[in-house]
Amino acid sequence: MVTFAWRHGIGAHPKAEGNAVIFGVRPETFNTLLGLASTESRLRKSSFTWSFVVHALALVLLLVSSRFVAIHAREIRQQVAAVVTDISPYTLPSSRSKSGGGGGGGDRSKLAAPRGALPRFSRTQIVPPAVVVRNESPKLAFEPTVVVPPQIKLPHTGPIGDPLSAILSVPSNGPGFGGGVGSGSGGGIGSGTGPGVGPGYGGGIGGGVYQVGGGVSAPRVIYSPEPEFSDEARKAKYQGTVVLSAVVGTDGRTYEIHVRRALGMGLDEKAIQAIQQWKFEPGRKDGIPVAVLINVEVNFRLY
Repeated sequence: MVTFAWRHGIGAHPKAEGNAVIFGVRPETFNTLLGLASTESRLRKSSFTWSFVVHALALVLLLVSSRFVAIHAREIRQQVAAVVTDISPYTLPSSRSKSGGGGGGGDRSKLAAPRGALPRFSRTQIVPPAVVVRNESPKLAFEPTVVVPPQIKLPHTGPIGDPLSAILSVPSNGPGFGGGVGSGSGGGIGSGTGPGVGPGYGGGIGGGVYQVGGGVSAPRVIYSPEPEFSDEARKAKYQGTVVLSAVVGTDGRTYEIHVRRALGMGLDEKAIQAIQQWKFEPGRKDGIPVAVLINVEVNFRLY
C-alpha cells in the first residue's frame, strides 16, 4: 500500500512548494537524479556510462569463465589428479643386491621446485629437464630426460616437476644448480647429485649411493700416490692401516670421504689427503658411469 506523507511547517500551507515529501524523498532529490538541478549540482552522465560498461564486462567475464569450467571440467580434474598423485614411495633401500642412485638440479632460483611428473627415462641425457624453460627456441630441440634405466616404470604424465616437492603450482626450477629441477646439482631432479632422480648420487633412482653389486661394477684405481707419514708417527715408528669410505664420482674423483677405522697420530688426516689425489675409472651401471660408494684401505708401513 502506497501512502503519501505531507509535512507542514509552522504557518505553511500543505501545498506550499518545497514542502511535499513523496515516498519519503523531497522533489529536489528527483531533480538531481534526473539532471534537472542547477549546474552546480548537475551529475556527470559519463559516470553512469562507465559504471554500466564495467558491470557489463564483469558479467560477461563471469559467464565466459563459467562456460569454460563447465566444458573443461574433466581436463581440469585430470590435471589436478596428475599433480597431486603421490609417487614418492619409489625409493629403494641401499644394498648390494639393489641399485641406488639419484640426482638433482636447479638454476639457483629463490623458489623451491614444484611437484610434478618425471620426464622420460633414458640411459643417456642430452637435455636436462626444466619447469621454466629459459631457451624456448633452441637450434636443436631434444626431449628432456633423466638418466634412469628405462625398465623402471613410473608415471610420466603431466607437467615436469619434483615428485617429492611439497609445492604444487609455483613455476620454478629450484635453488639447485647445473640444470635440471630441484635443490641438488647435476641436471637431474631432486636433492641429490647427478642426472638421475631423488636424493642419491650419479644417476639412476632409488636414493642413497650406488654400491657394488646389482649390476654395478666397482671403480678401478688408475692413479694412487703413496700417503705421507706424519712427523709424530715417523718419530714413534708407528704404522698400521686406516680404513676410509668414499664416493667415487662419474669423473673418477673421490667425494665425501669419511674415516671408518682410525689409526691416530696424524695418519688419518694423511690418508684423507692421499685419497683426495687418487683417480679412478668410475663404476658403471648398464654401461653408464655412476657414482659408487667404496671402502679404501690406506696402509702405512716403515721399511
